[in-house]
This record gives sequence, C-alpha cells and structure tokens, in this order.
Amino acid sequence: MHFASDNSGPAHPKVMEALIRANEGYAMPYGVEPTMERVRGRIRELFDAPQAAVYLVATGTATNTLLLATLCQPWQAIYCSEVAHIEEDECGAPEFFSGGARLALVDAPDAMIDADALRARIAATHQGTVHGMQRGPLSVTTVTERGTVYPLDRLNELTGIAKEYGLPVHLDGARFANAMVSLDCRATDLARDVDAISFGGTKNGLLGVEAAVIFDPDLAWEFELRRKRAGHLFSKHRFLSAQMEAYLEDDLWLEMARQANTAAARLARGIARIGHARLVHPVDANILYASFPRGAHRRLREAGAQFYSLGPLDEGPDDEGVRARLVCDWSAGAEETDRFLEILSR
Repeated sequence: MHFASDNSGPAHPKVMEALIRANEGYAMPYGVEPTMERVRGRIRELFDAPQAAVYLVATGTATNTLLLATLCQPWQAIYCSEVAHIEEDECGAPEFFSGGARLALVDAPDAMIDADALRARIAATHQGTVHGMQRGPLSVTTVTERGTVYPLDRLNELTGIAKEYGLPVHLDGARFANAMVSLDCRATDLARDVDAISFGGTKNGLLGVEAAVIFDPDLAWEFELRRKRAGHLFSKHRFLSAQMEAYLEDDLWLEMARQANTAAARLARGIARIGHARLVHPVDANILYASFPRGAHRRLREAGAQFYSLGPLDEGPDDEGVRARLVCDWSAGAEETDRFLEILSR
C-alpha cells in the first residue's frame, strides 16, 4: 500500500533494460551520443516543433529553474500559483538560478490560477520605474500540486493573458503524461502558446531524467551555458537519453500515466463511498487529497500503508478528520488499493 509519492515507485523494467543496453561499450559524452539525437527528434515530432531545442537533466527542480532563468532577467517577476511546486518545494531555486527573479504568487482555487487574479497581479507590477520588479514569465503547473488538471480552455485563457502582456510562458509538466491522459488530448494541445516545457519522466516510471523543451532555438545557447554552469550537464549522458528513449518508445510514457490515473480513480471512487471519508479536491489525475478520521490514519499506518498525513496523529480525538495526500504511480495495483480501502472502511 504505497501511496506516498509517484517518486517512490519503481522504474519500469523496459527502462532498466534500456540502461543495461546503454552500458555496453563506449559512447561519446555530454549529449552527443546517437541516442540523444533520436530522443530530440521524437520530442520535436511529439510537439510538432522541428526547431525546438531539447535538453535532458536529472531533476525536475533543475528543469524548472534553468528554463525559468533562461526566460527571465534577475529583475523580473515570475507569476505562478500560490501553491506551485516552484513556490512550495524548490527551496528558492528559481530565485537562485535566475540570479534574483522573484516569484509573484497568484490566487489559485484548487491550485489552478484564476485568470482575473493573474491579470490583476500582472497589472499591479508597475512598469516604467526603476524601483520595482519588472514583468516576467508565467509558470503554470499541470498536474497541479493538489491533483487538479487545467481544462484546455482555462489553460489557453492564462497563456492568452500572458501573451497580451508580451510575457513568455513556462509549463511545469512534471506529470505531463498524466495531464494528457486526463484530458485525452495531444501534446500540442497542452503546448499551445507555451515557450518552454519541463517534460517530466521521473514521476512516471523513469529512474531520473526530465526533458527541457524550448521552442525558440535562439534561447538554446543560453540554456546550455546555464545547465553547464549549474553542474547539470551529465558527462555519461547516454544514461539519461537511454531512459528517455525507452520512455517514448511505443508510447510507454502514456501507458504508465494511464495506469497511474486509473489507480487513483479507483482509490477515489472507494473513498467517496465510505461515510467517514471525503475527497478534498477534484481527482483529475494521479494525486488525491482526502480527509478521514485520525484513528483510520493510525490503523492504516499500522497495517503498513505509506502516505502523507497532513496533521498530527498523536494528539486529538480519534474521530476527528485529518487530511491525507495519496499519490498513485504506474505500478499501483488494484489489490493494494482495495486493501487500503477495506482498512479505511472499518
């Protein structure tokens, strides 16, 4: 019963097999191996962007922050959700890698940026004075930190507002595949009017690799310099490209995302049927938030369940509701999901 994080799940066997093959013999370093050229071509095809620059790094934080640093200047504001990953979970890395750009937080019901709030926040960033921050990129996350997924029309509204002001757009796609499966859309639908994408793999069955996709090739050299200077240019790069190639082959990435989303939907349906439990946010992909009694939290943990309890378990009445964060990865099975629900329902 492992629902702590999709980071805690295993890498897919096909990915591990690709790594073993990549370990045979010799290959040129730093991303000039033939595998990387194939990966670059596949991602360009996926986004219908033949000129896109594509680079691989090992972590989502590096991908997000290096892309944002490439899109903005140190004196600019980066507009994002008040609960965005770059705000809550990256330890000031956007500010660090950009040399001082500041996050400008925007109201985000269900973790999705409100369009009117975004417009107001941009308008409030006064221009024409040297004393204030200047307007910079918009960063949007899908799947959000609360498990919701922007409908395409809502995402397009936000990117449209950014374009009205001449601002670039970054898409944090750590769970890009899960969002695509949820929306039943194409990659190009999510990438509309977006300038750079963090195309995630680690949370979806890879050992550790993300793709940074930049649609303006004129920004490629700056990204390369930033990646090297930040210590994120791998010498044995073939072990990154081997993972990404296996990920994209025969749409394995979508298959794994579909499995994770299906597992989360099964878990959500079961929780909704239990009288003393409730869902806190809509469940659009593979993350869900629920509230159930403190005693049930302890009972589940004693049975070996792994998940995040968002409140104290050692004080307070047993029947008081405590929120939980549950995440399904590609390997989550029906058996462990049903066991979790059976213990919860007692």
